[in-house]
Amino acid sequence: QGELEESGGGSVQAGGSLRLSCVASGLIDSALLVGWFRQAPGKEREGVAAIDGDDGSTHYADSVKGRFTISKDNAKNTLNLEMNSLKPEDTAMYYCAAVPKPWAACGPFSVADFTYWGQGTQVTVSS
Repeated sequence: QGELEESGGGSVQAGGSLRLSCVASGLIDSALLVGWFRQAPGKEREGVAAIDGDDGSTHYADSVKGRFTISKDNAKNTLNLEMNSLKPEDTAMYYCAAVPKPWAACGPFSVADFTYWGQGTQVTVSS
């Protein structure tokens, strides 16, 4: 049974940076599409960034392009999200997610397609 566990959330002022990490256990990492989603109070969960285990391609939501960077360390089964130039609208619970499919086989950042989810880590950006 696969598990994902996030860490690294916290509170920061606008313009600041945070680094989120997600450790995957019990999963075959090389074949996974792994990514980060977020959900703000009263809003739907939305995709932020993803890495395709099939070809290594990265995908970003328009709202975070140029500010966030996703990376993974297969040896450590770890997925990271470097977040820079944070804005108050980035405030949300951030979730790590994974699915044993390539990006092309899923809807873009489709929540329903992802099989494994972490419990989330809170990111709060103050103005």
